[in-house]
Amino acid sequence: MKRLAGDGAAVAFTYVNAQNKADELVKEIEASGGRALAVRADSADVEAVQGAVAETVKAFGGIDILVNNAGMANLKPYDQFSIEEFDKMVAVNFRAIFVAVQAAGPLMGAGGRIINIGSINADSNPFPGNSLYTATKAAAAGLTRGLARDLAPAGITVNIVQPGPTDTDMNPADGPYAPIVNGMISLGRYGHDFEIASMVAYLASPEASFVTGATINVDGGVVI
Repeated sequence: MKRLAGDGAAVAFTYVNAQNKADELVKEIEASGGRALAVRADSADVEAVQGAVAETVKAFGGIDILVNNAGMANLKPYDQFSIEEFDKMVAVNFRAIFVAVQAAGPLMGAGGRIINIGSINADSNPFPGNSLYTATKAAAAGLTRGLARDLAPAGITVNIVQPGPTDTDMNPADGPYAPIVNGMISLGRYGHDFEIASMVAYLASPEASFVTGATINVDGGVVI
């Protein structure tokens, strides 16, 4: 978000619970001369996703770039998932992408950019208990390729970035899985958020006008 704002984009982003952090991010972007809007919206809620797109268009007068970055993980044996847990992960990791594109795509003009954030786990599954997460990320990659075809006549590109292990609150570089995970990464370390943001910024730029339907791994050379 900060990278796109630094590149000159007016940015809107969604959050669910961390309002203080959301407000701080808005202030930080505005202090740097940018424009930012924080919208409270649960990605598992169809109407909330649609409303977030509408609120963004109302605030900024249009939408040129859509980054679908919401995600959740819940690792447990397949036979211990409740249907409610299944539905929630599918809703956040997969359905929300379709809903957001369905809301934003018709409002974009030629040169529009849609960038989905997936996971290297779509192609490789390092741990038991990760089957549902892996499935949702594989579905997101397949949806991206299909949407790239659907939106190409409008001059809109659709791509997916698949990060490898990245140092985040959900998967910290000093977390319990780190010793195992680092051994699977050719570069021997977790990625950083700015390294993912750099690829997103490229795909959002005019330089990426001939890139669509692509699955781009930013994973430090994961080998499983």
